Amino acid sequence: MTNDGTRTSAQPPRALAQPSDEDTDLVAATVILARDSANGPEVLLIERPNRGSFAGAWVFPGGKLDPEDADGFDGEPTEVEVARRAGVREAWEETGLVTNEGDYVTFSCWVPPAMIAHRRIRTWFFVAPAPEGELVLSEAEAVDARWIRPEDAIDLHTKDEFSLFPPTWVTLADLTGFADAAAMIAASRASEPRQFKSRSLSAQKALLWEGDGAYETALDATPRPDSETTDRNRLDMSVTPWVLQRVGASARA
Repeated sequence: MTNDGTRTSAQPPRALAQPSDEDTDLVAATVILARDSANGPEVLLIERPNRGSFAGAWVFPGGKLDPEDADGFDGEPTEVEVARRAGVREAWEETGLVTNEGDYVTFSCWVPPAMIAHRRIRTWFFVAPAPEGELVLSEAEAVDARWIRPEDAIDLHTKDEFSLFPPTWVTLADLTGFADAAAMIAASRASEPRQFKSRSLSAQKALLWEGDGAYETALDATPRPDSETTDRNRLDMSVTPWVLQRVGASARA
C-alpha cells in the first residue's frame, strides 16, 4: 500500500508490516493538519486536560480506533485503512473540523516501549491539509488549541512552556524546514512511512529505534556501549533541547 492508501503488489514499507510480538492490541490514529501562514507552514496542536492520557500535553488530534471505524469497507480493511477512517472521526470530534480520509498521507507508526505495561497503544500518524472551518474544541478532550510552526512548538518545549511527548516532538522535528504546507505533504507522500518501534535506555534518557547500534541490546541488563558503534537512531532526552540523532544506517533509511 502506498502513502495515499493505494494498494500495490510490492513489499509493504516497514511501517506497514504486520505487527510483531512487541506490538500492542490497542491501536490509535493521530492526525497532523497542516496549513500555510505568513511565516510558513503551521500544524494544529491541542492541549489535553490535566487528566487522562497525555495529561497537560500538547498533541495532534487523535484517539483510539472504535469498532464502527471498520464498517463500510469493500472487503476486509487493513489496519491502516481503519486508522485513517478513525482519524477523520477523531479530528471532527475533537476539533470540529471535517477532513477527507482521501487526503490522509501515512506519515509514521509508533509502538511504545515494552517497559510501558499500561495501555500500550500502537499509533498511526497521518498528515493532511487543514480544511476550512472554525475550531470547535471538545471540552472533554482539549482545553486549548494552537496553529503553530513545528519549529516554534519545539522552541516552546525547550523553554518549558509546552509539554510535548516524544512522538509529537519527533514528528514536529521531521516537519520543519518546508516552504509551505503543500511541500510538507508532498514530501510525506513521496517518502516511506517511518516505523518507530521504541526501546528505552532509561540510564541515558533516550529512546532508540531500529538502526541504532544499541537497539538490539537495549532490553538487556547491559546494553551495548555507544563506544562500540557510530550508528544512531535515537532521541536523546538527557539534554535541552532534545536531540534527534540519525547517523549511519538510520540516516539512509
